[in-house]
Amino acid sequence: MLIYKIFRAEEWATLQDQGASNGAPIDVADGFVHFSTAEQAAETAAKHFAGVDGLVLLACDADAMGDDLKWEVSRGGALFPHLYRQIRMSDVVWSRPLPFDGTAHQFPKDMS
Repeated sequence: MLIYKIFRAEEWATLQDQGASNGAPIDVADGFVHFSTAEQAAETAAKHFAGVDGLVLLACDADAMGDDLKWEVSRGGALFPHLYRQIRMSDVVWSRPLPFDGTAHQFPKDMS
């Protein structure tokens, strides 16, 4: 199963350069890396990245993260994937730009 991480360009660059990252500032503060499912990703973008351009959407393999990935209740009582270790480049299946069109972020049609 793929899960998704939204990164700002500089956060993505750090992951690429270092091979691993503690994530965005909110991830560091919370002690885990926040992810979303395909169904949750657009709401996550609207809530936490409203109006932000230059974002990158990362698709990661949830099964490969093993026991470090926990599904926990979060926004609206829904289960969200939380990674209790650094995100690694080896976790990333693909990355794509996540452009903002002035109204909303434009997600890829096929997020598989």
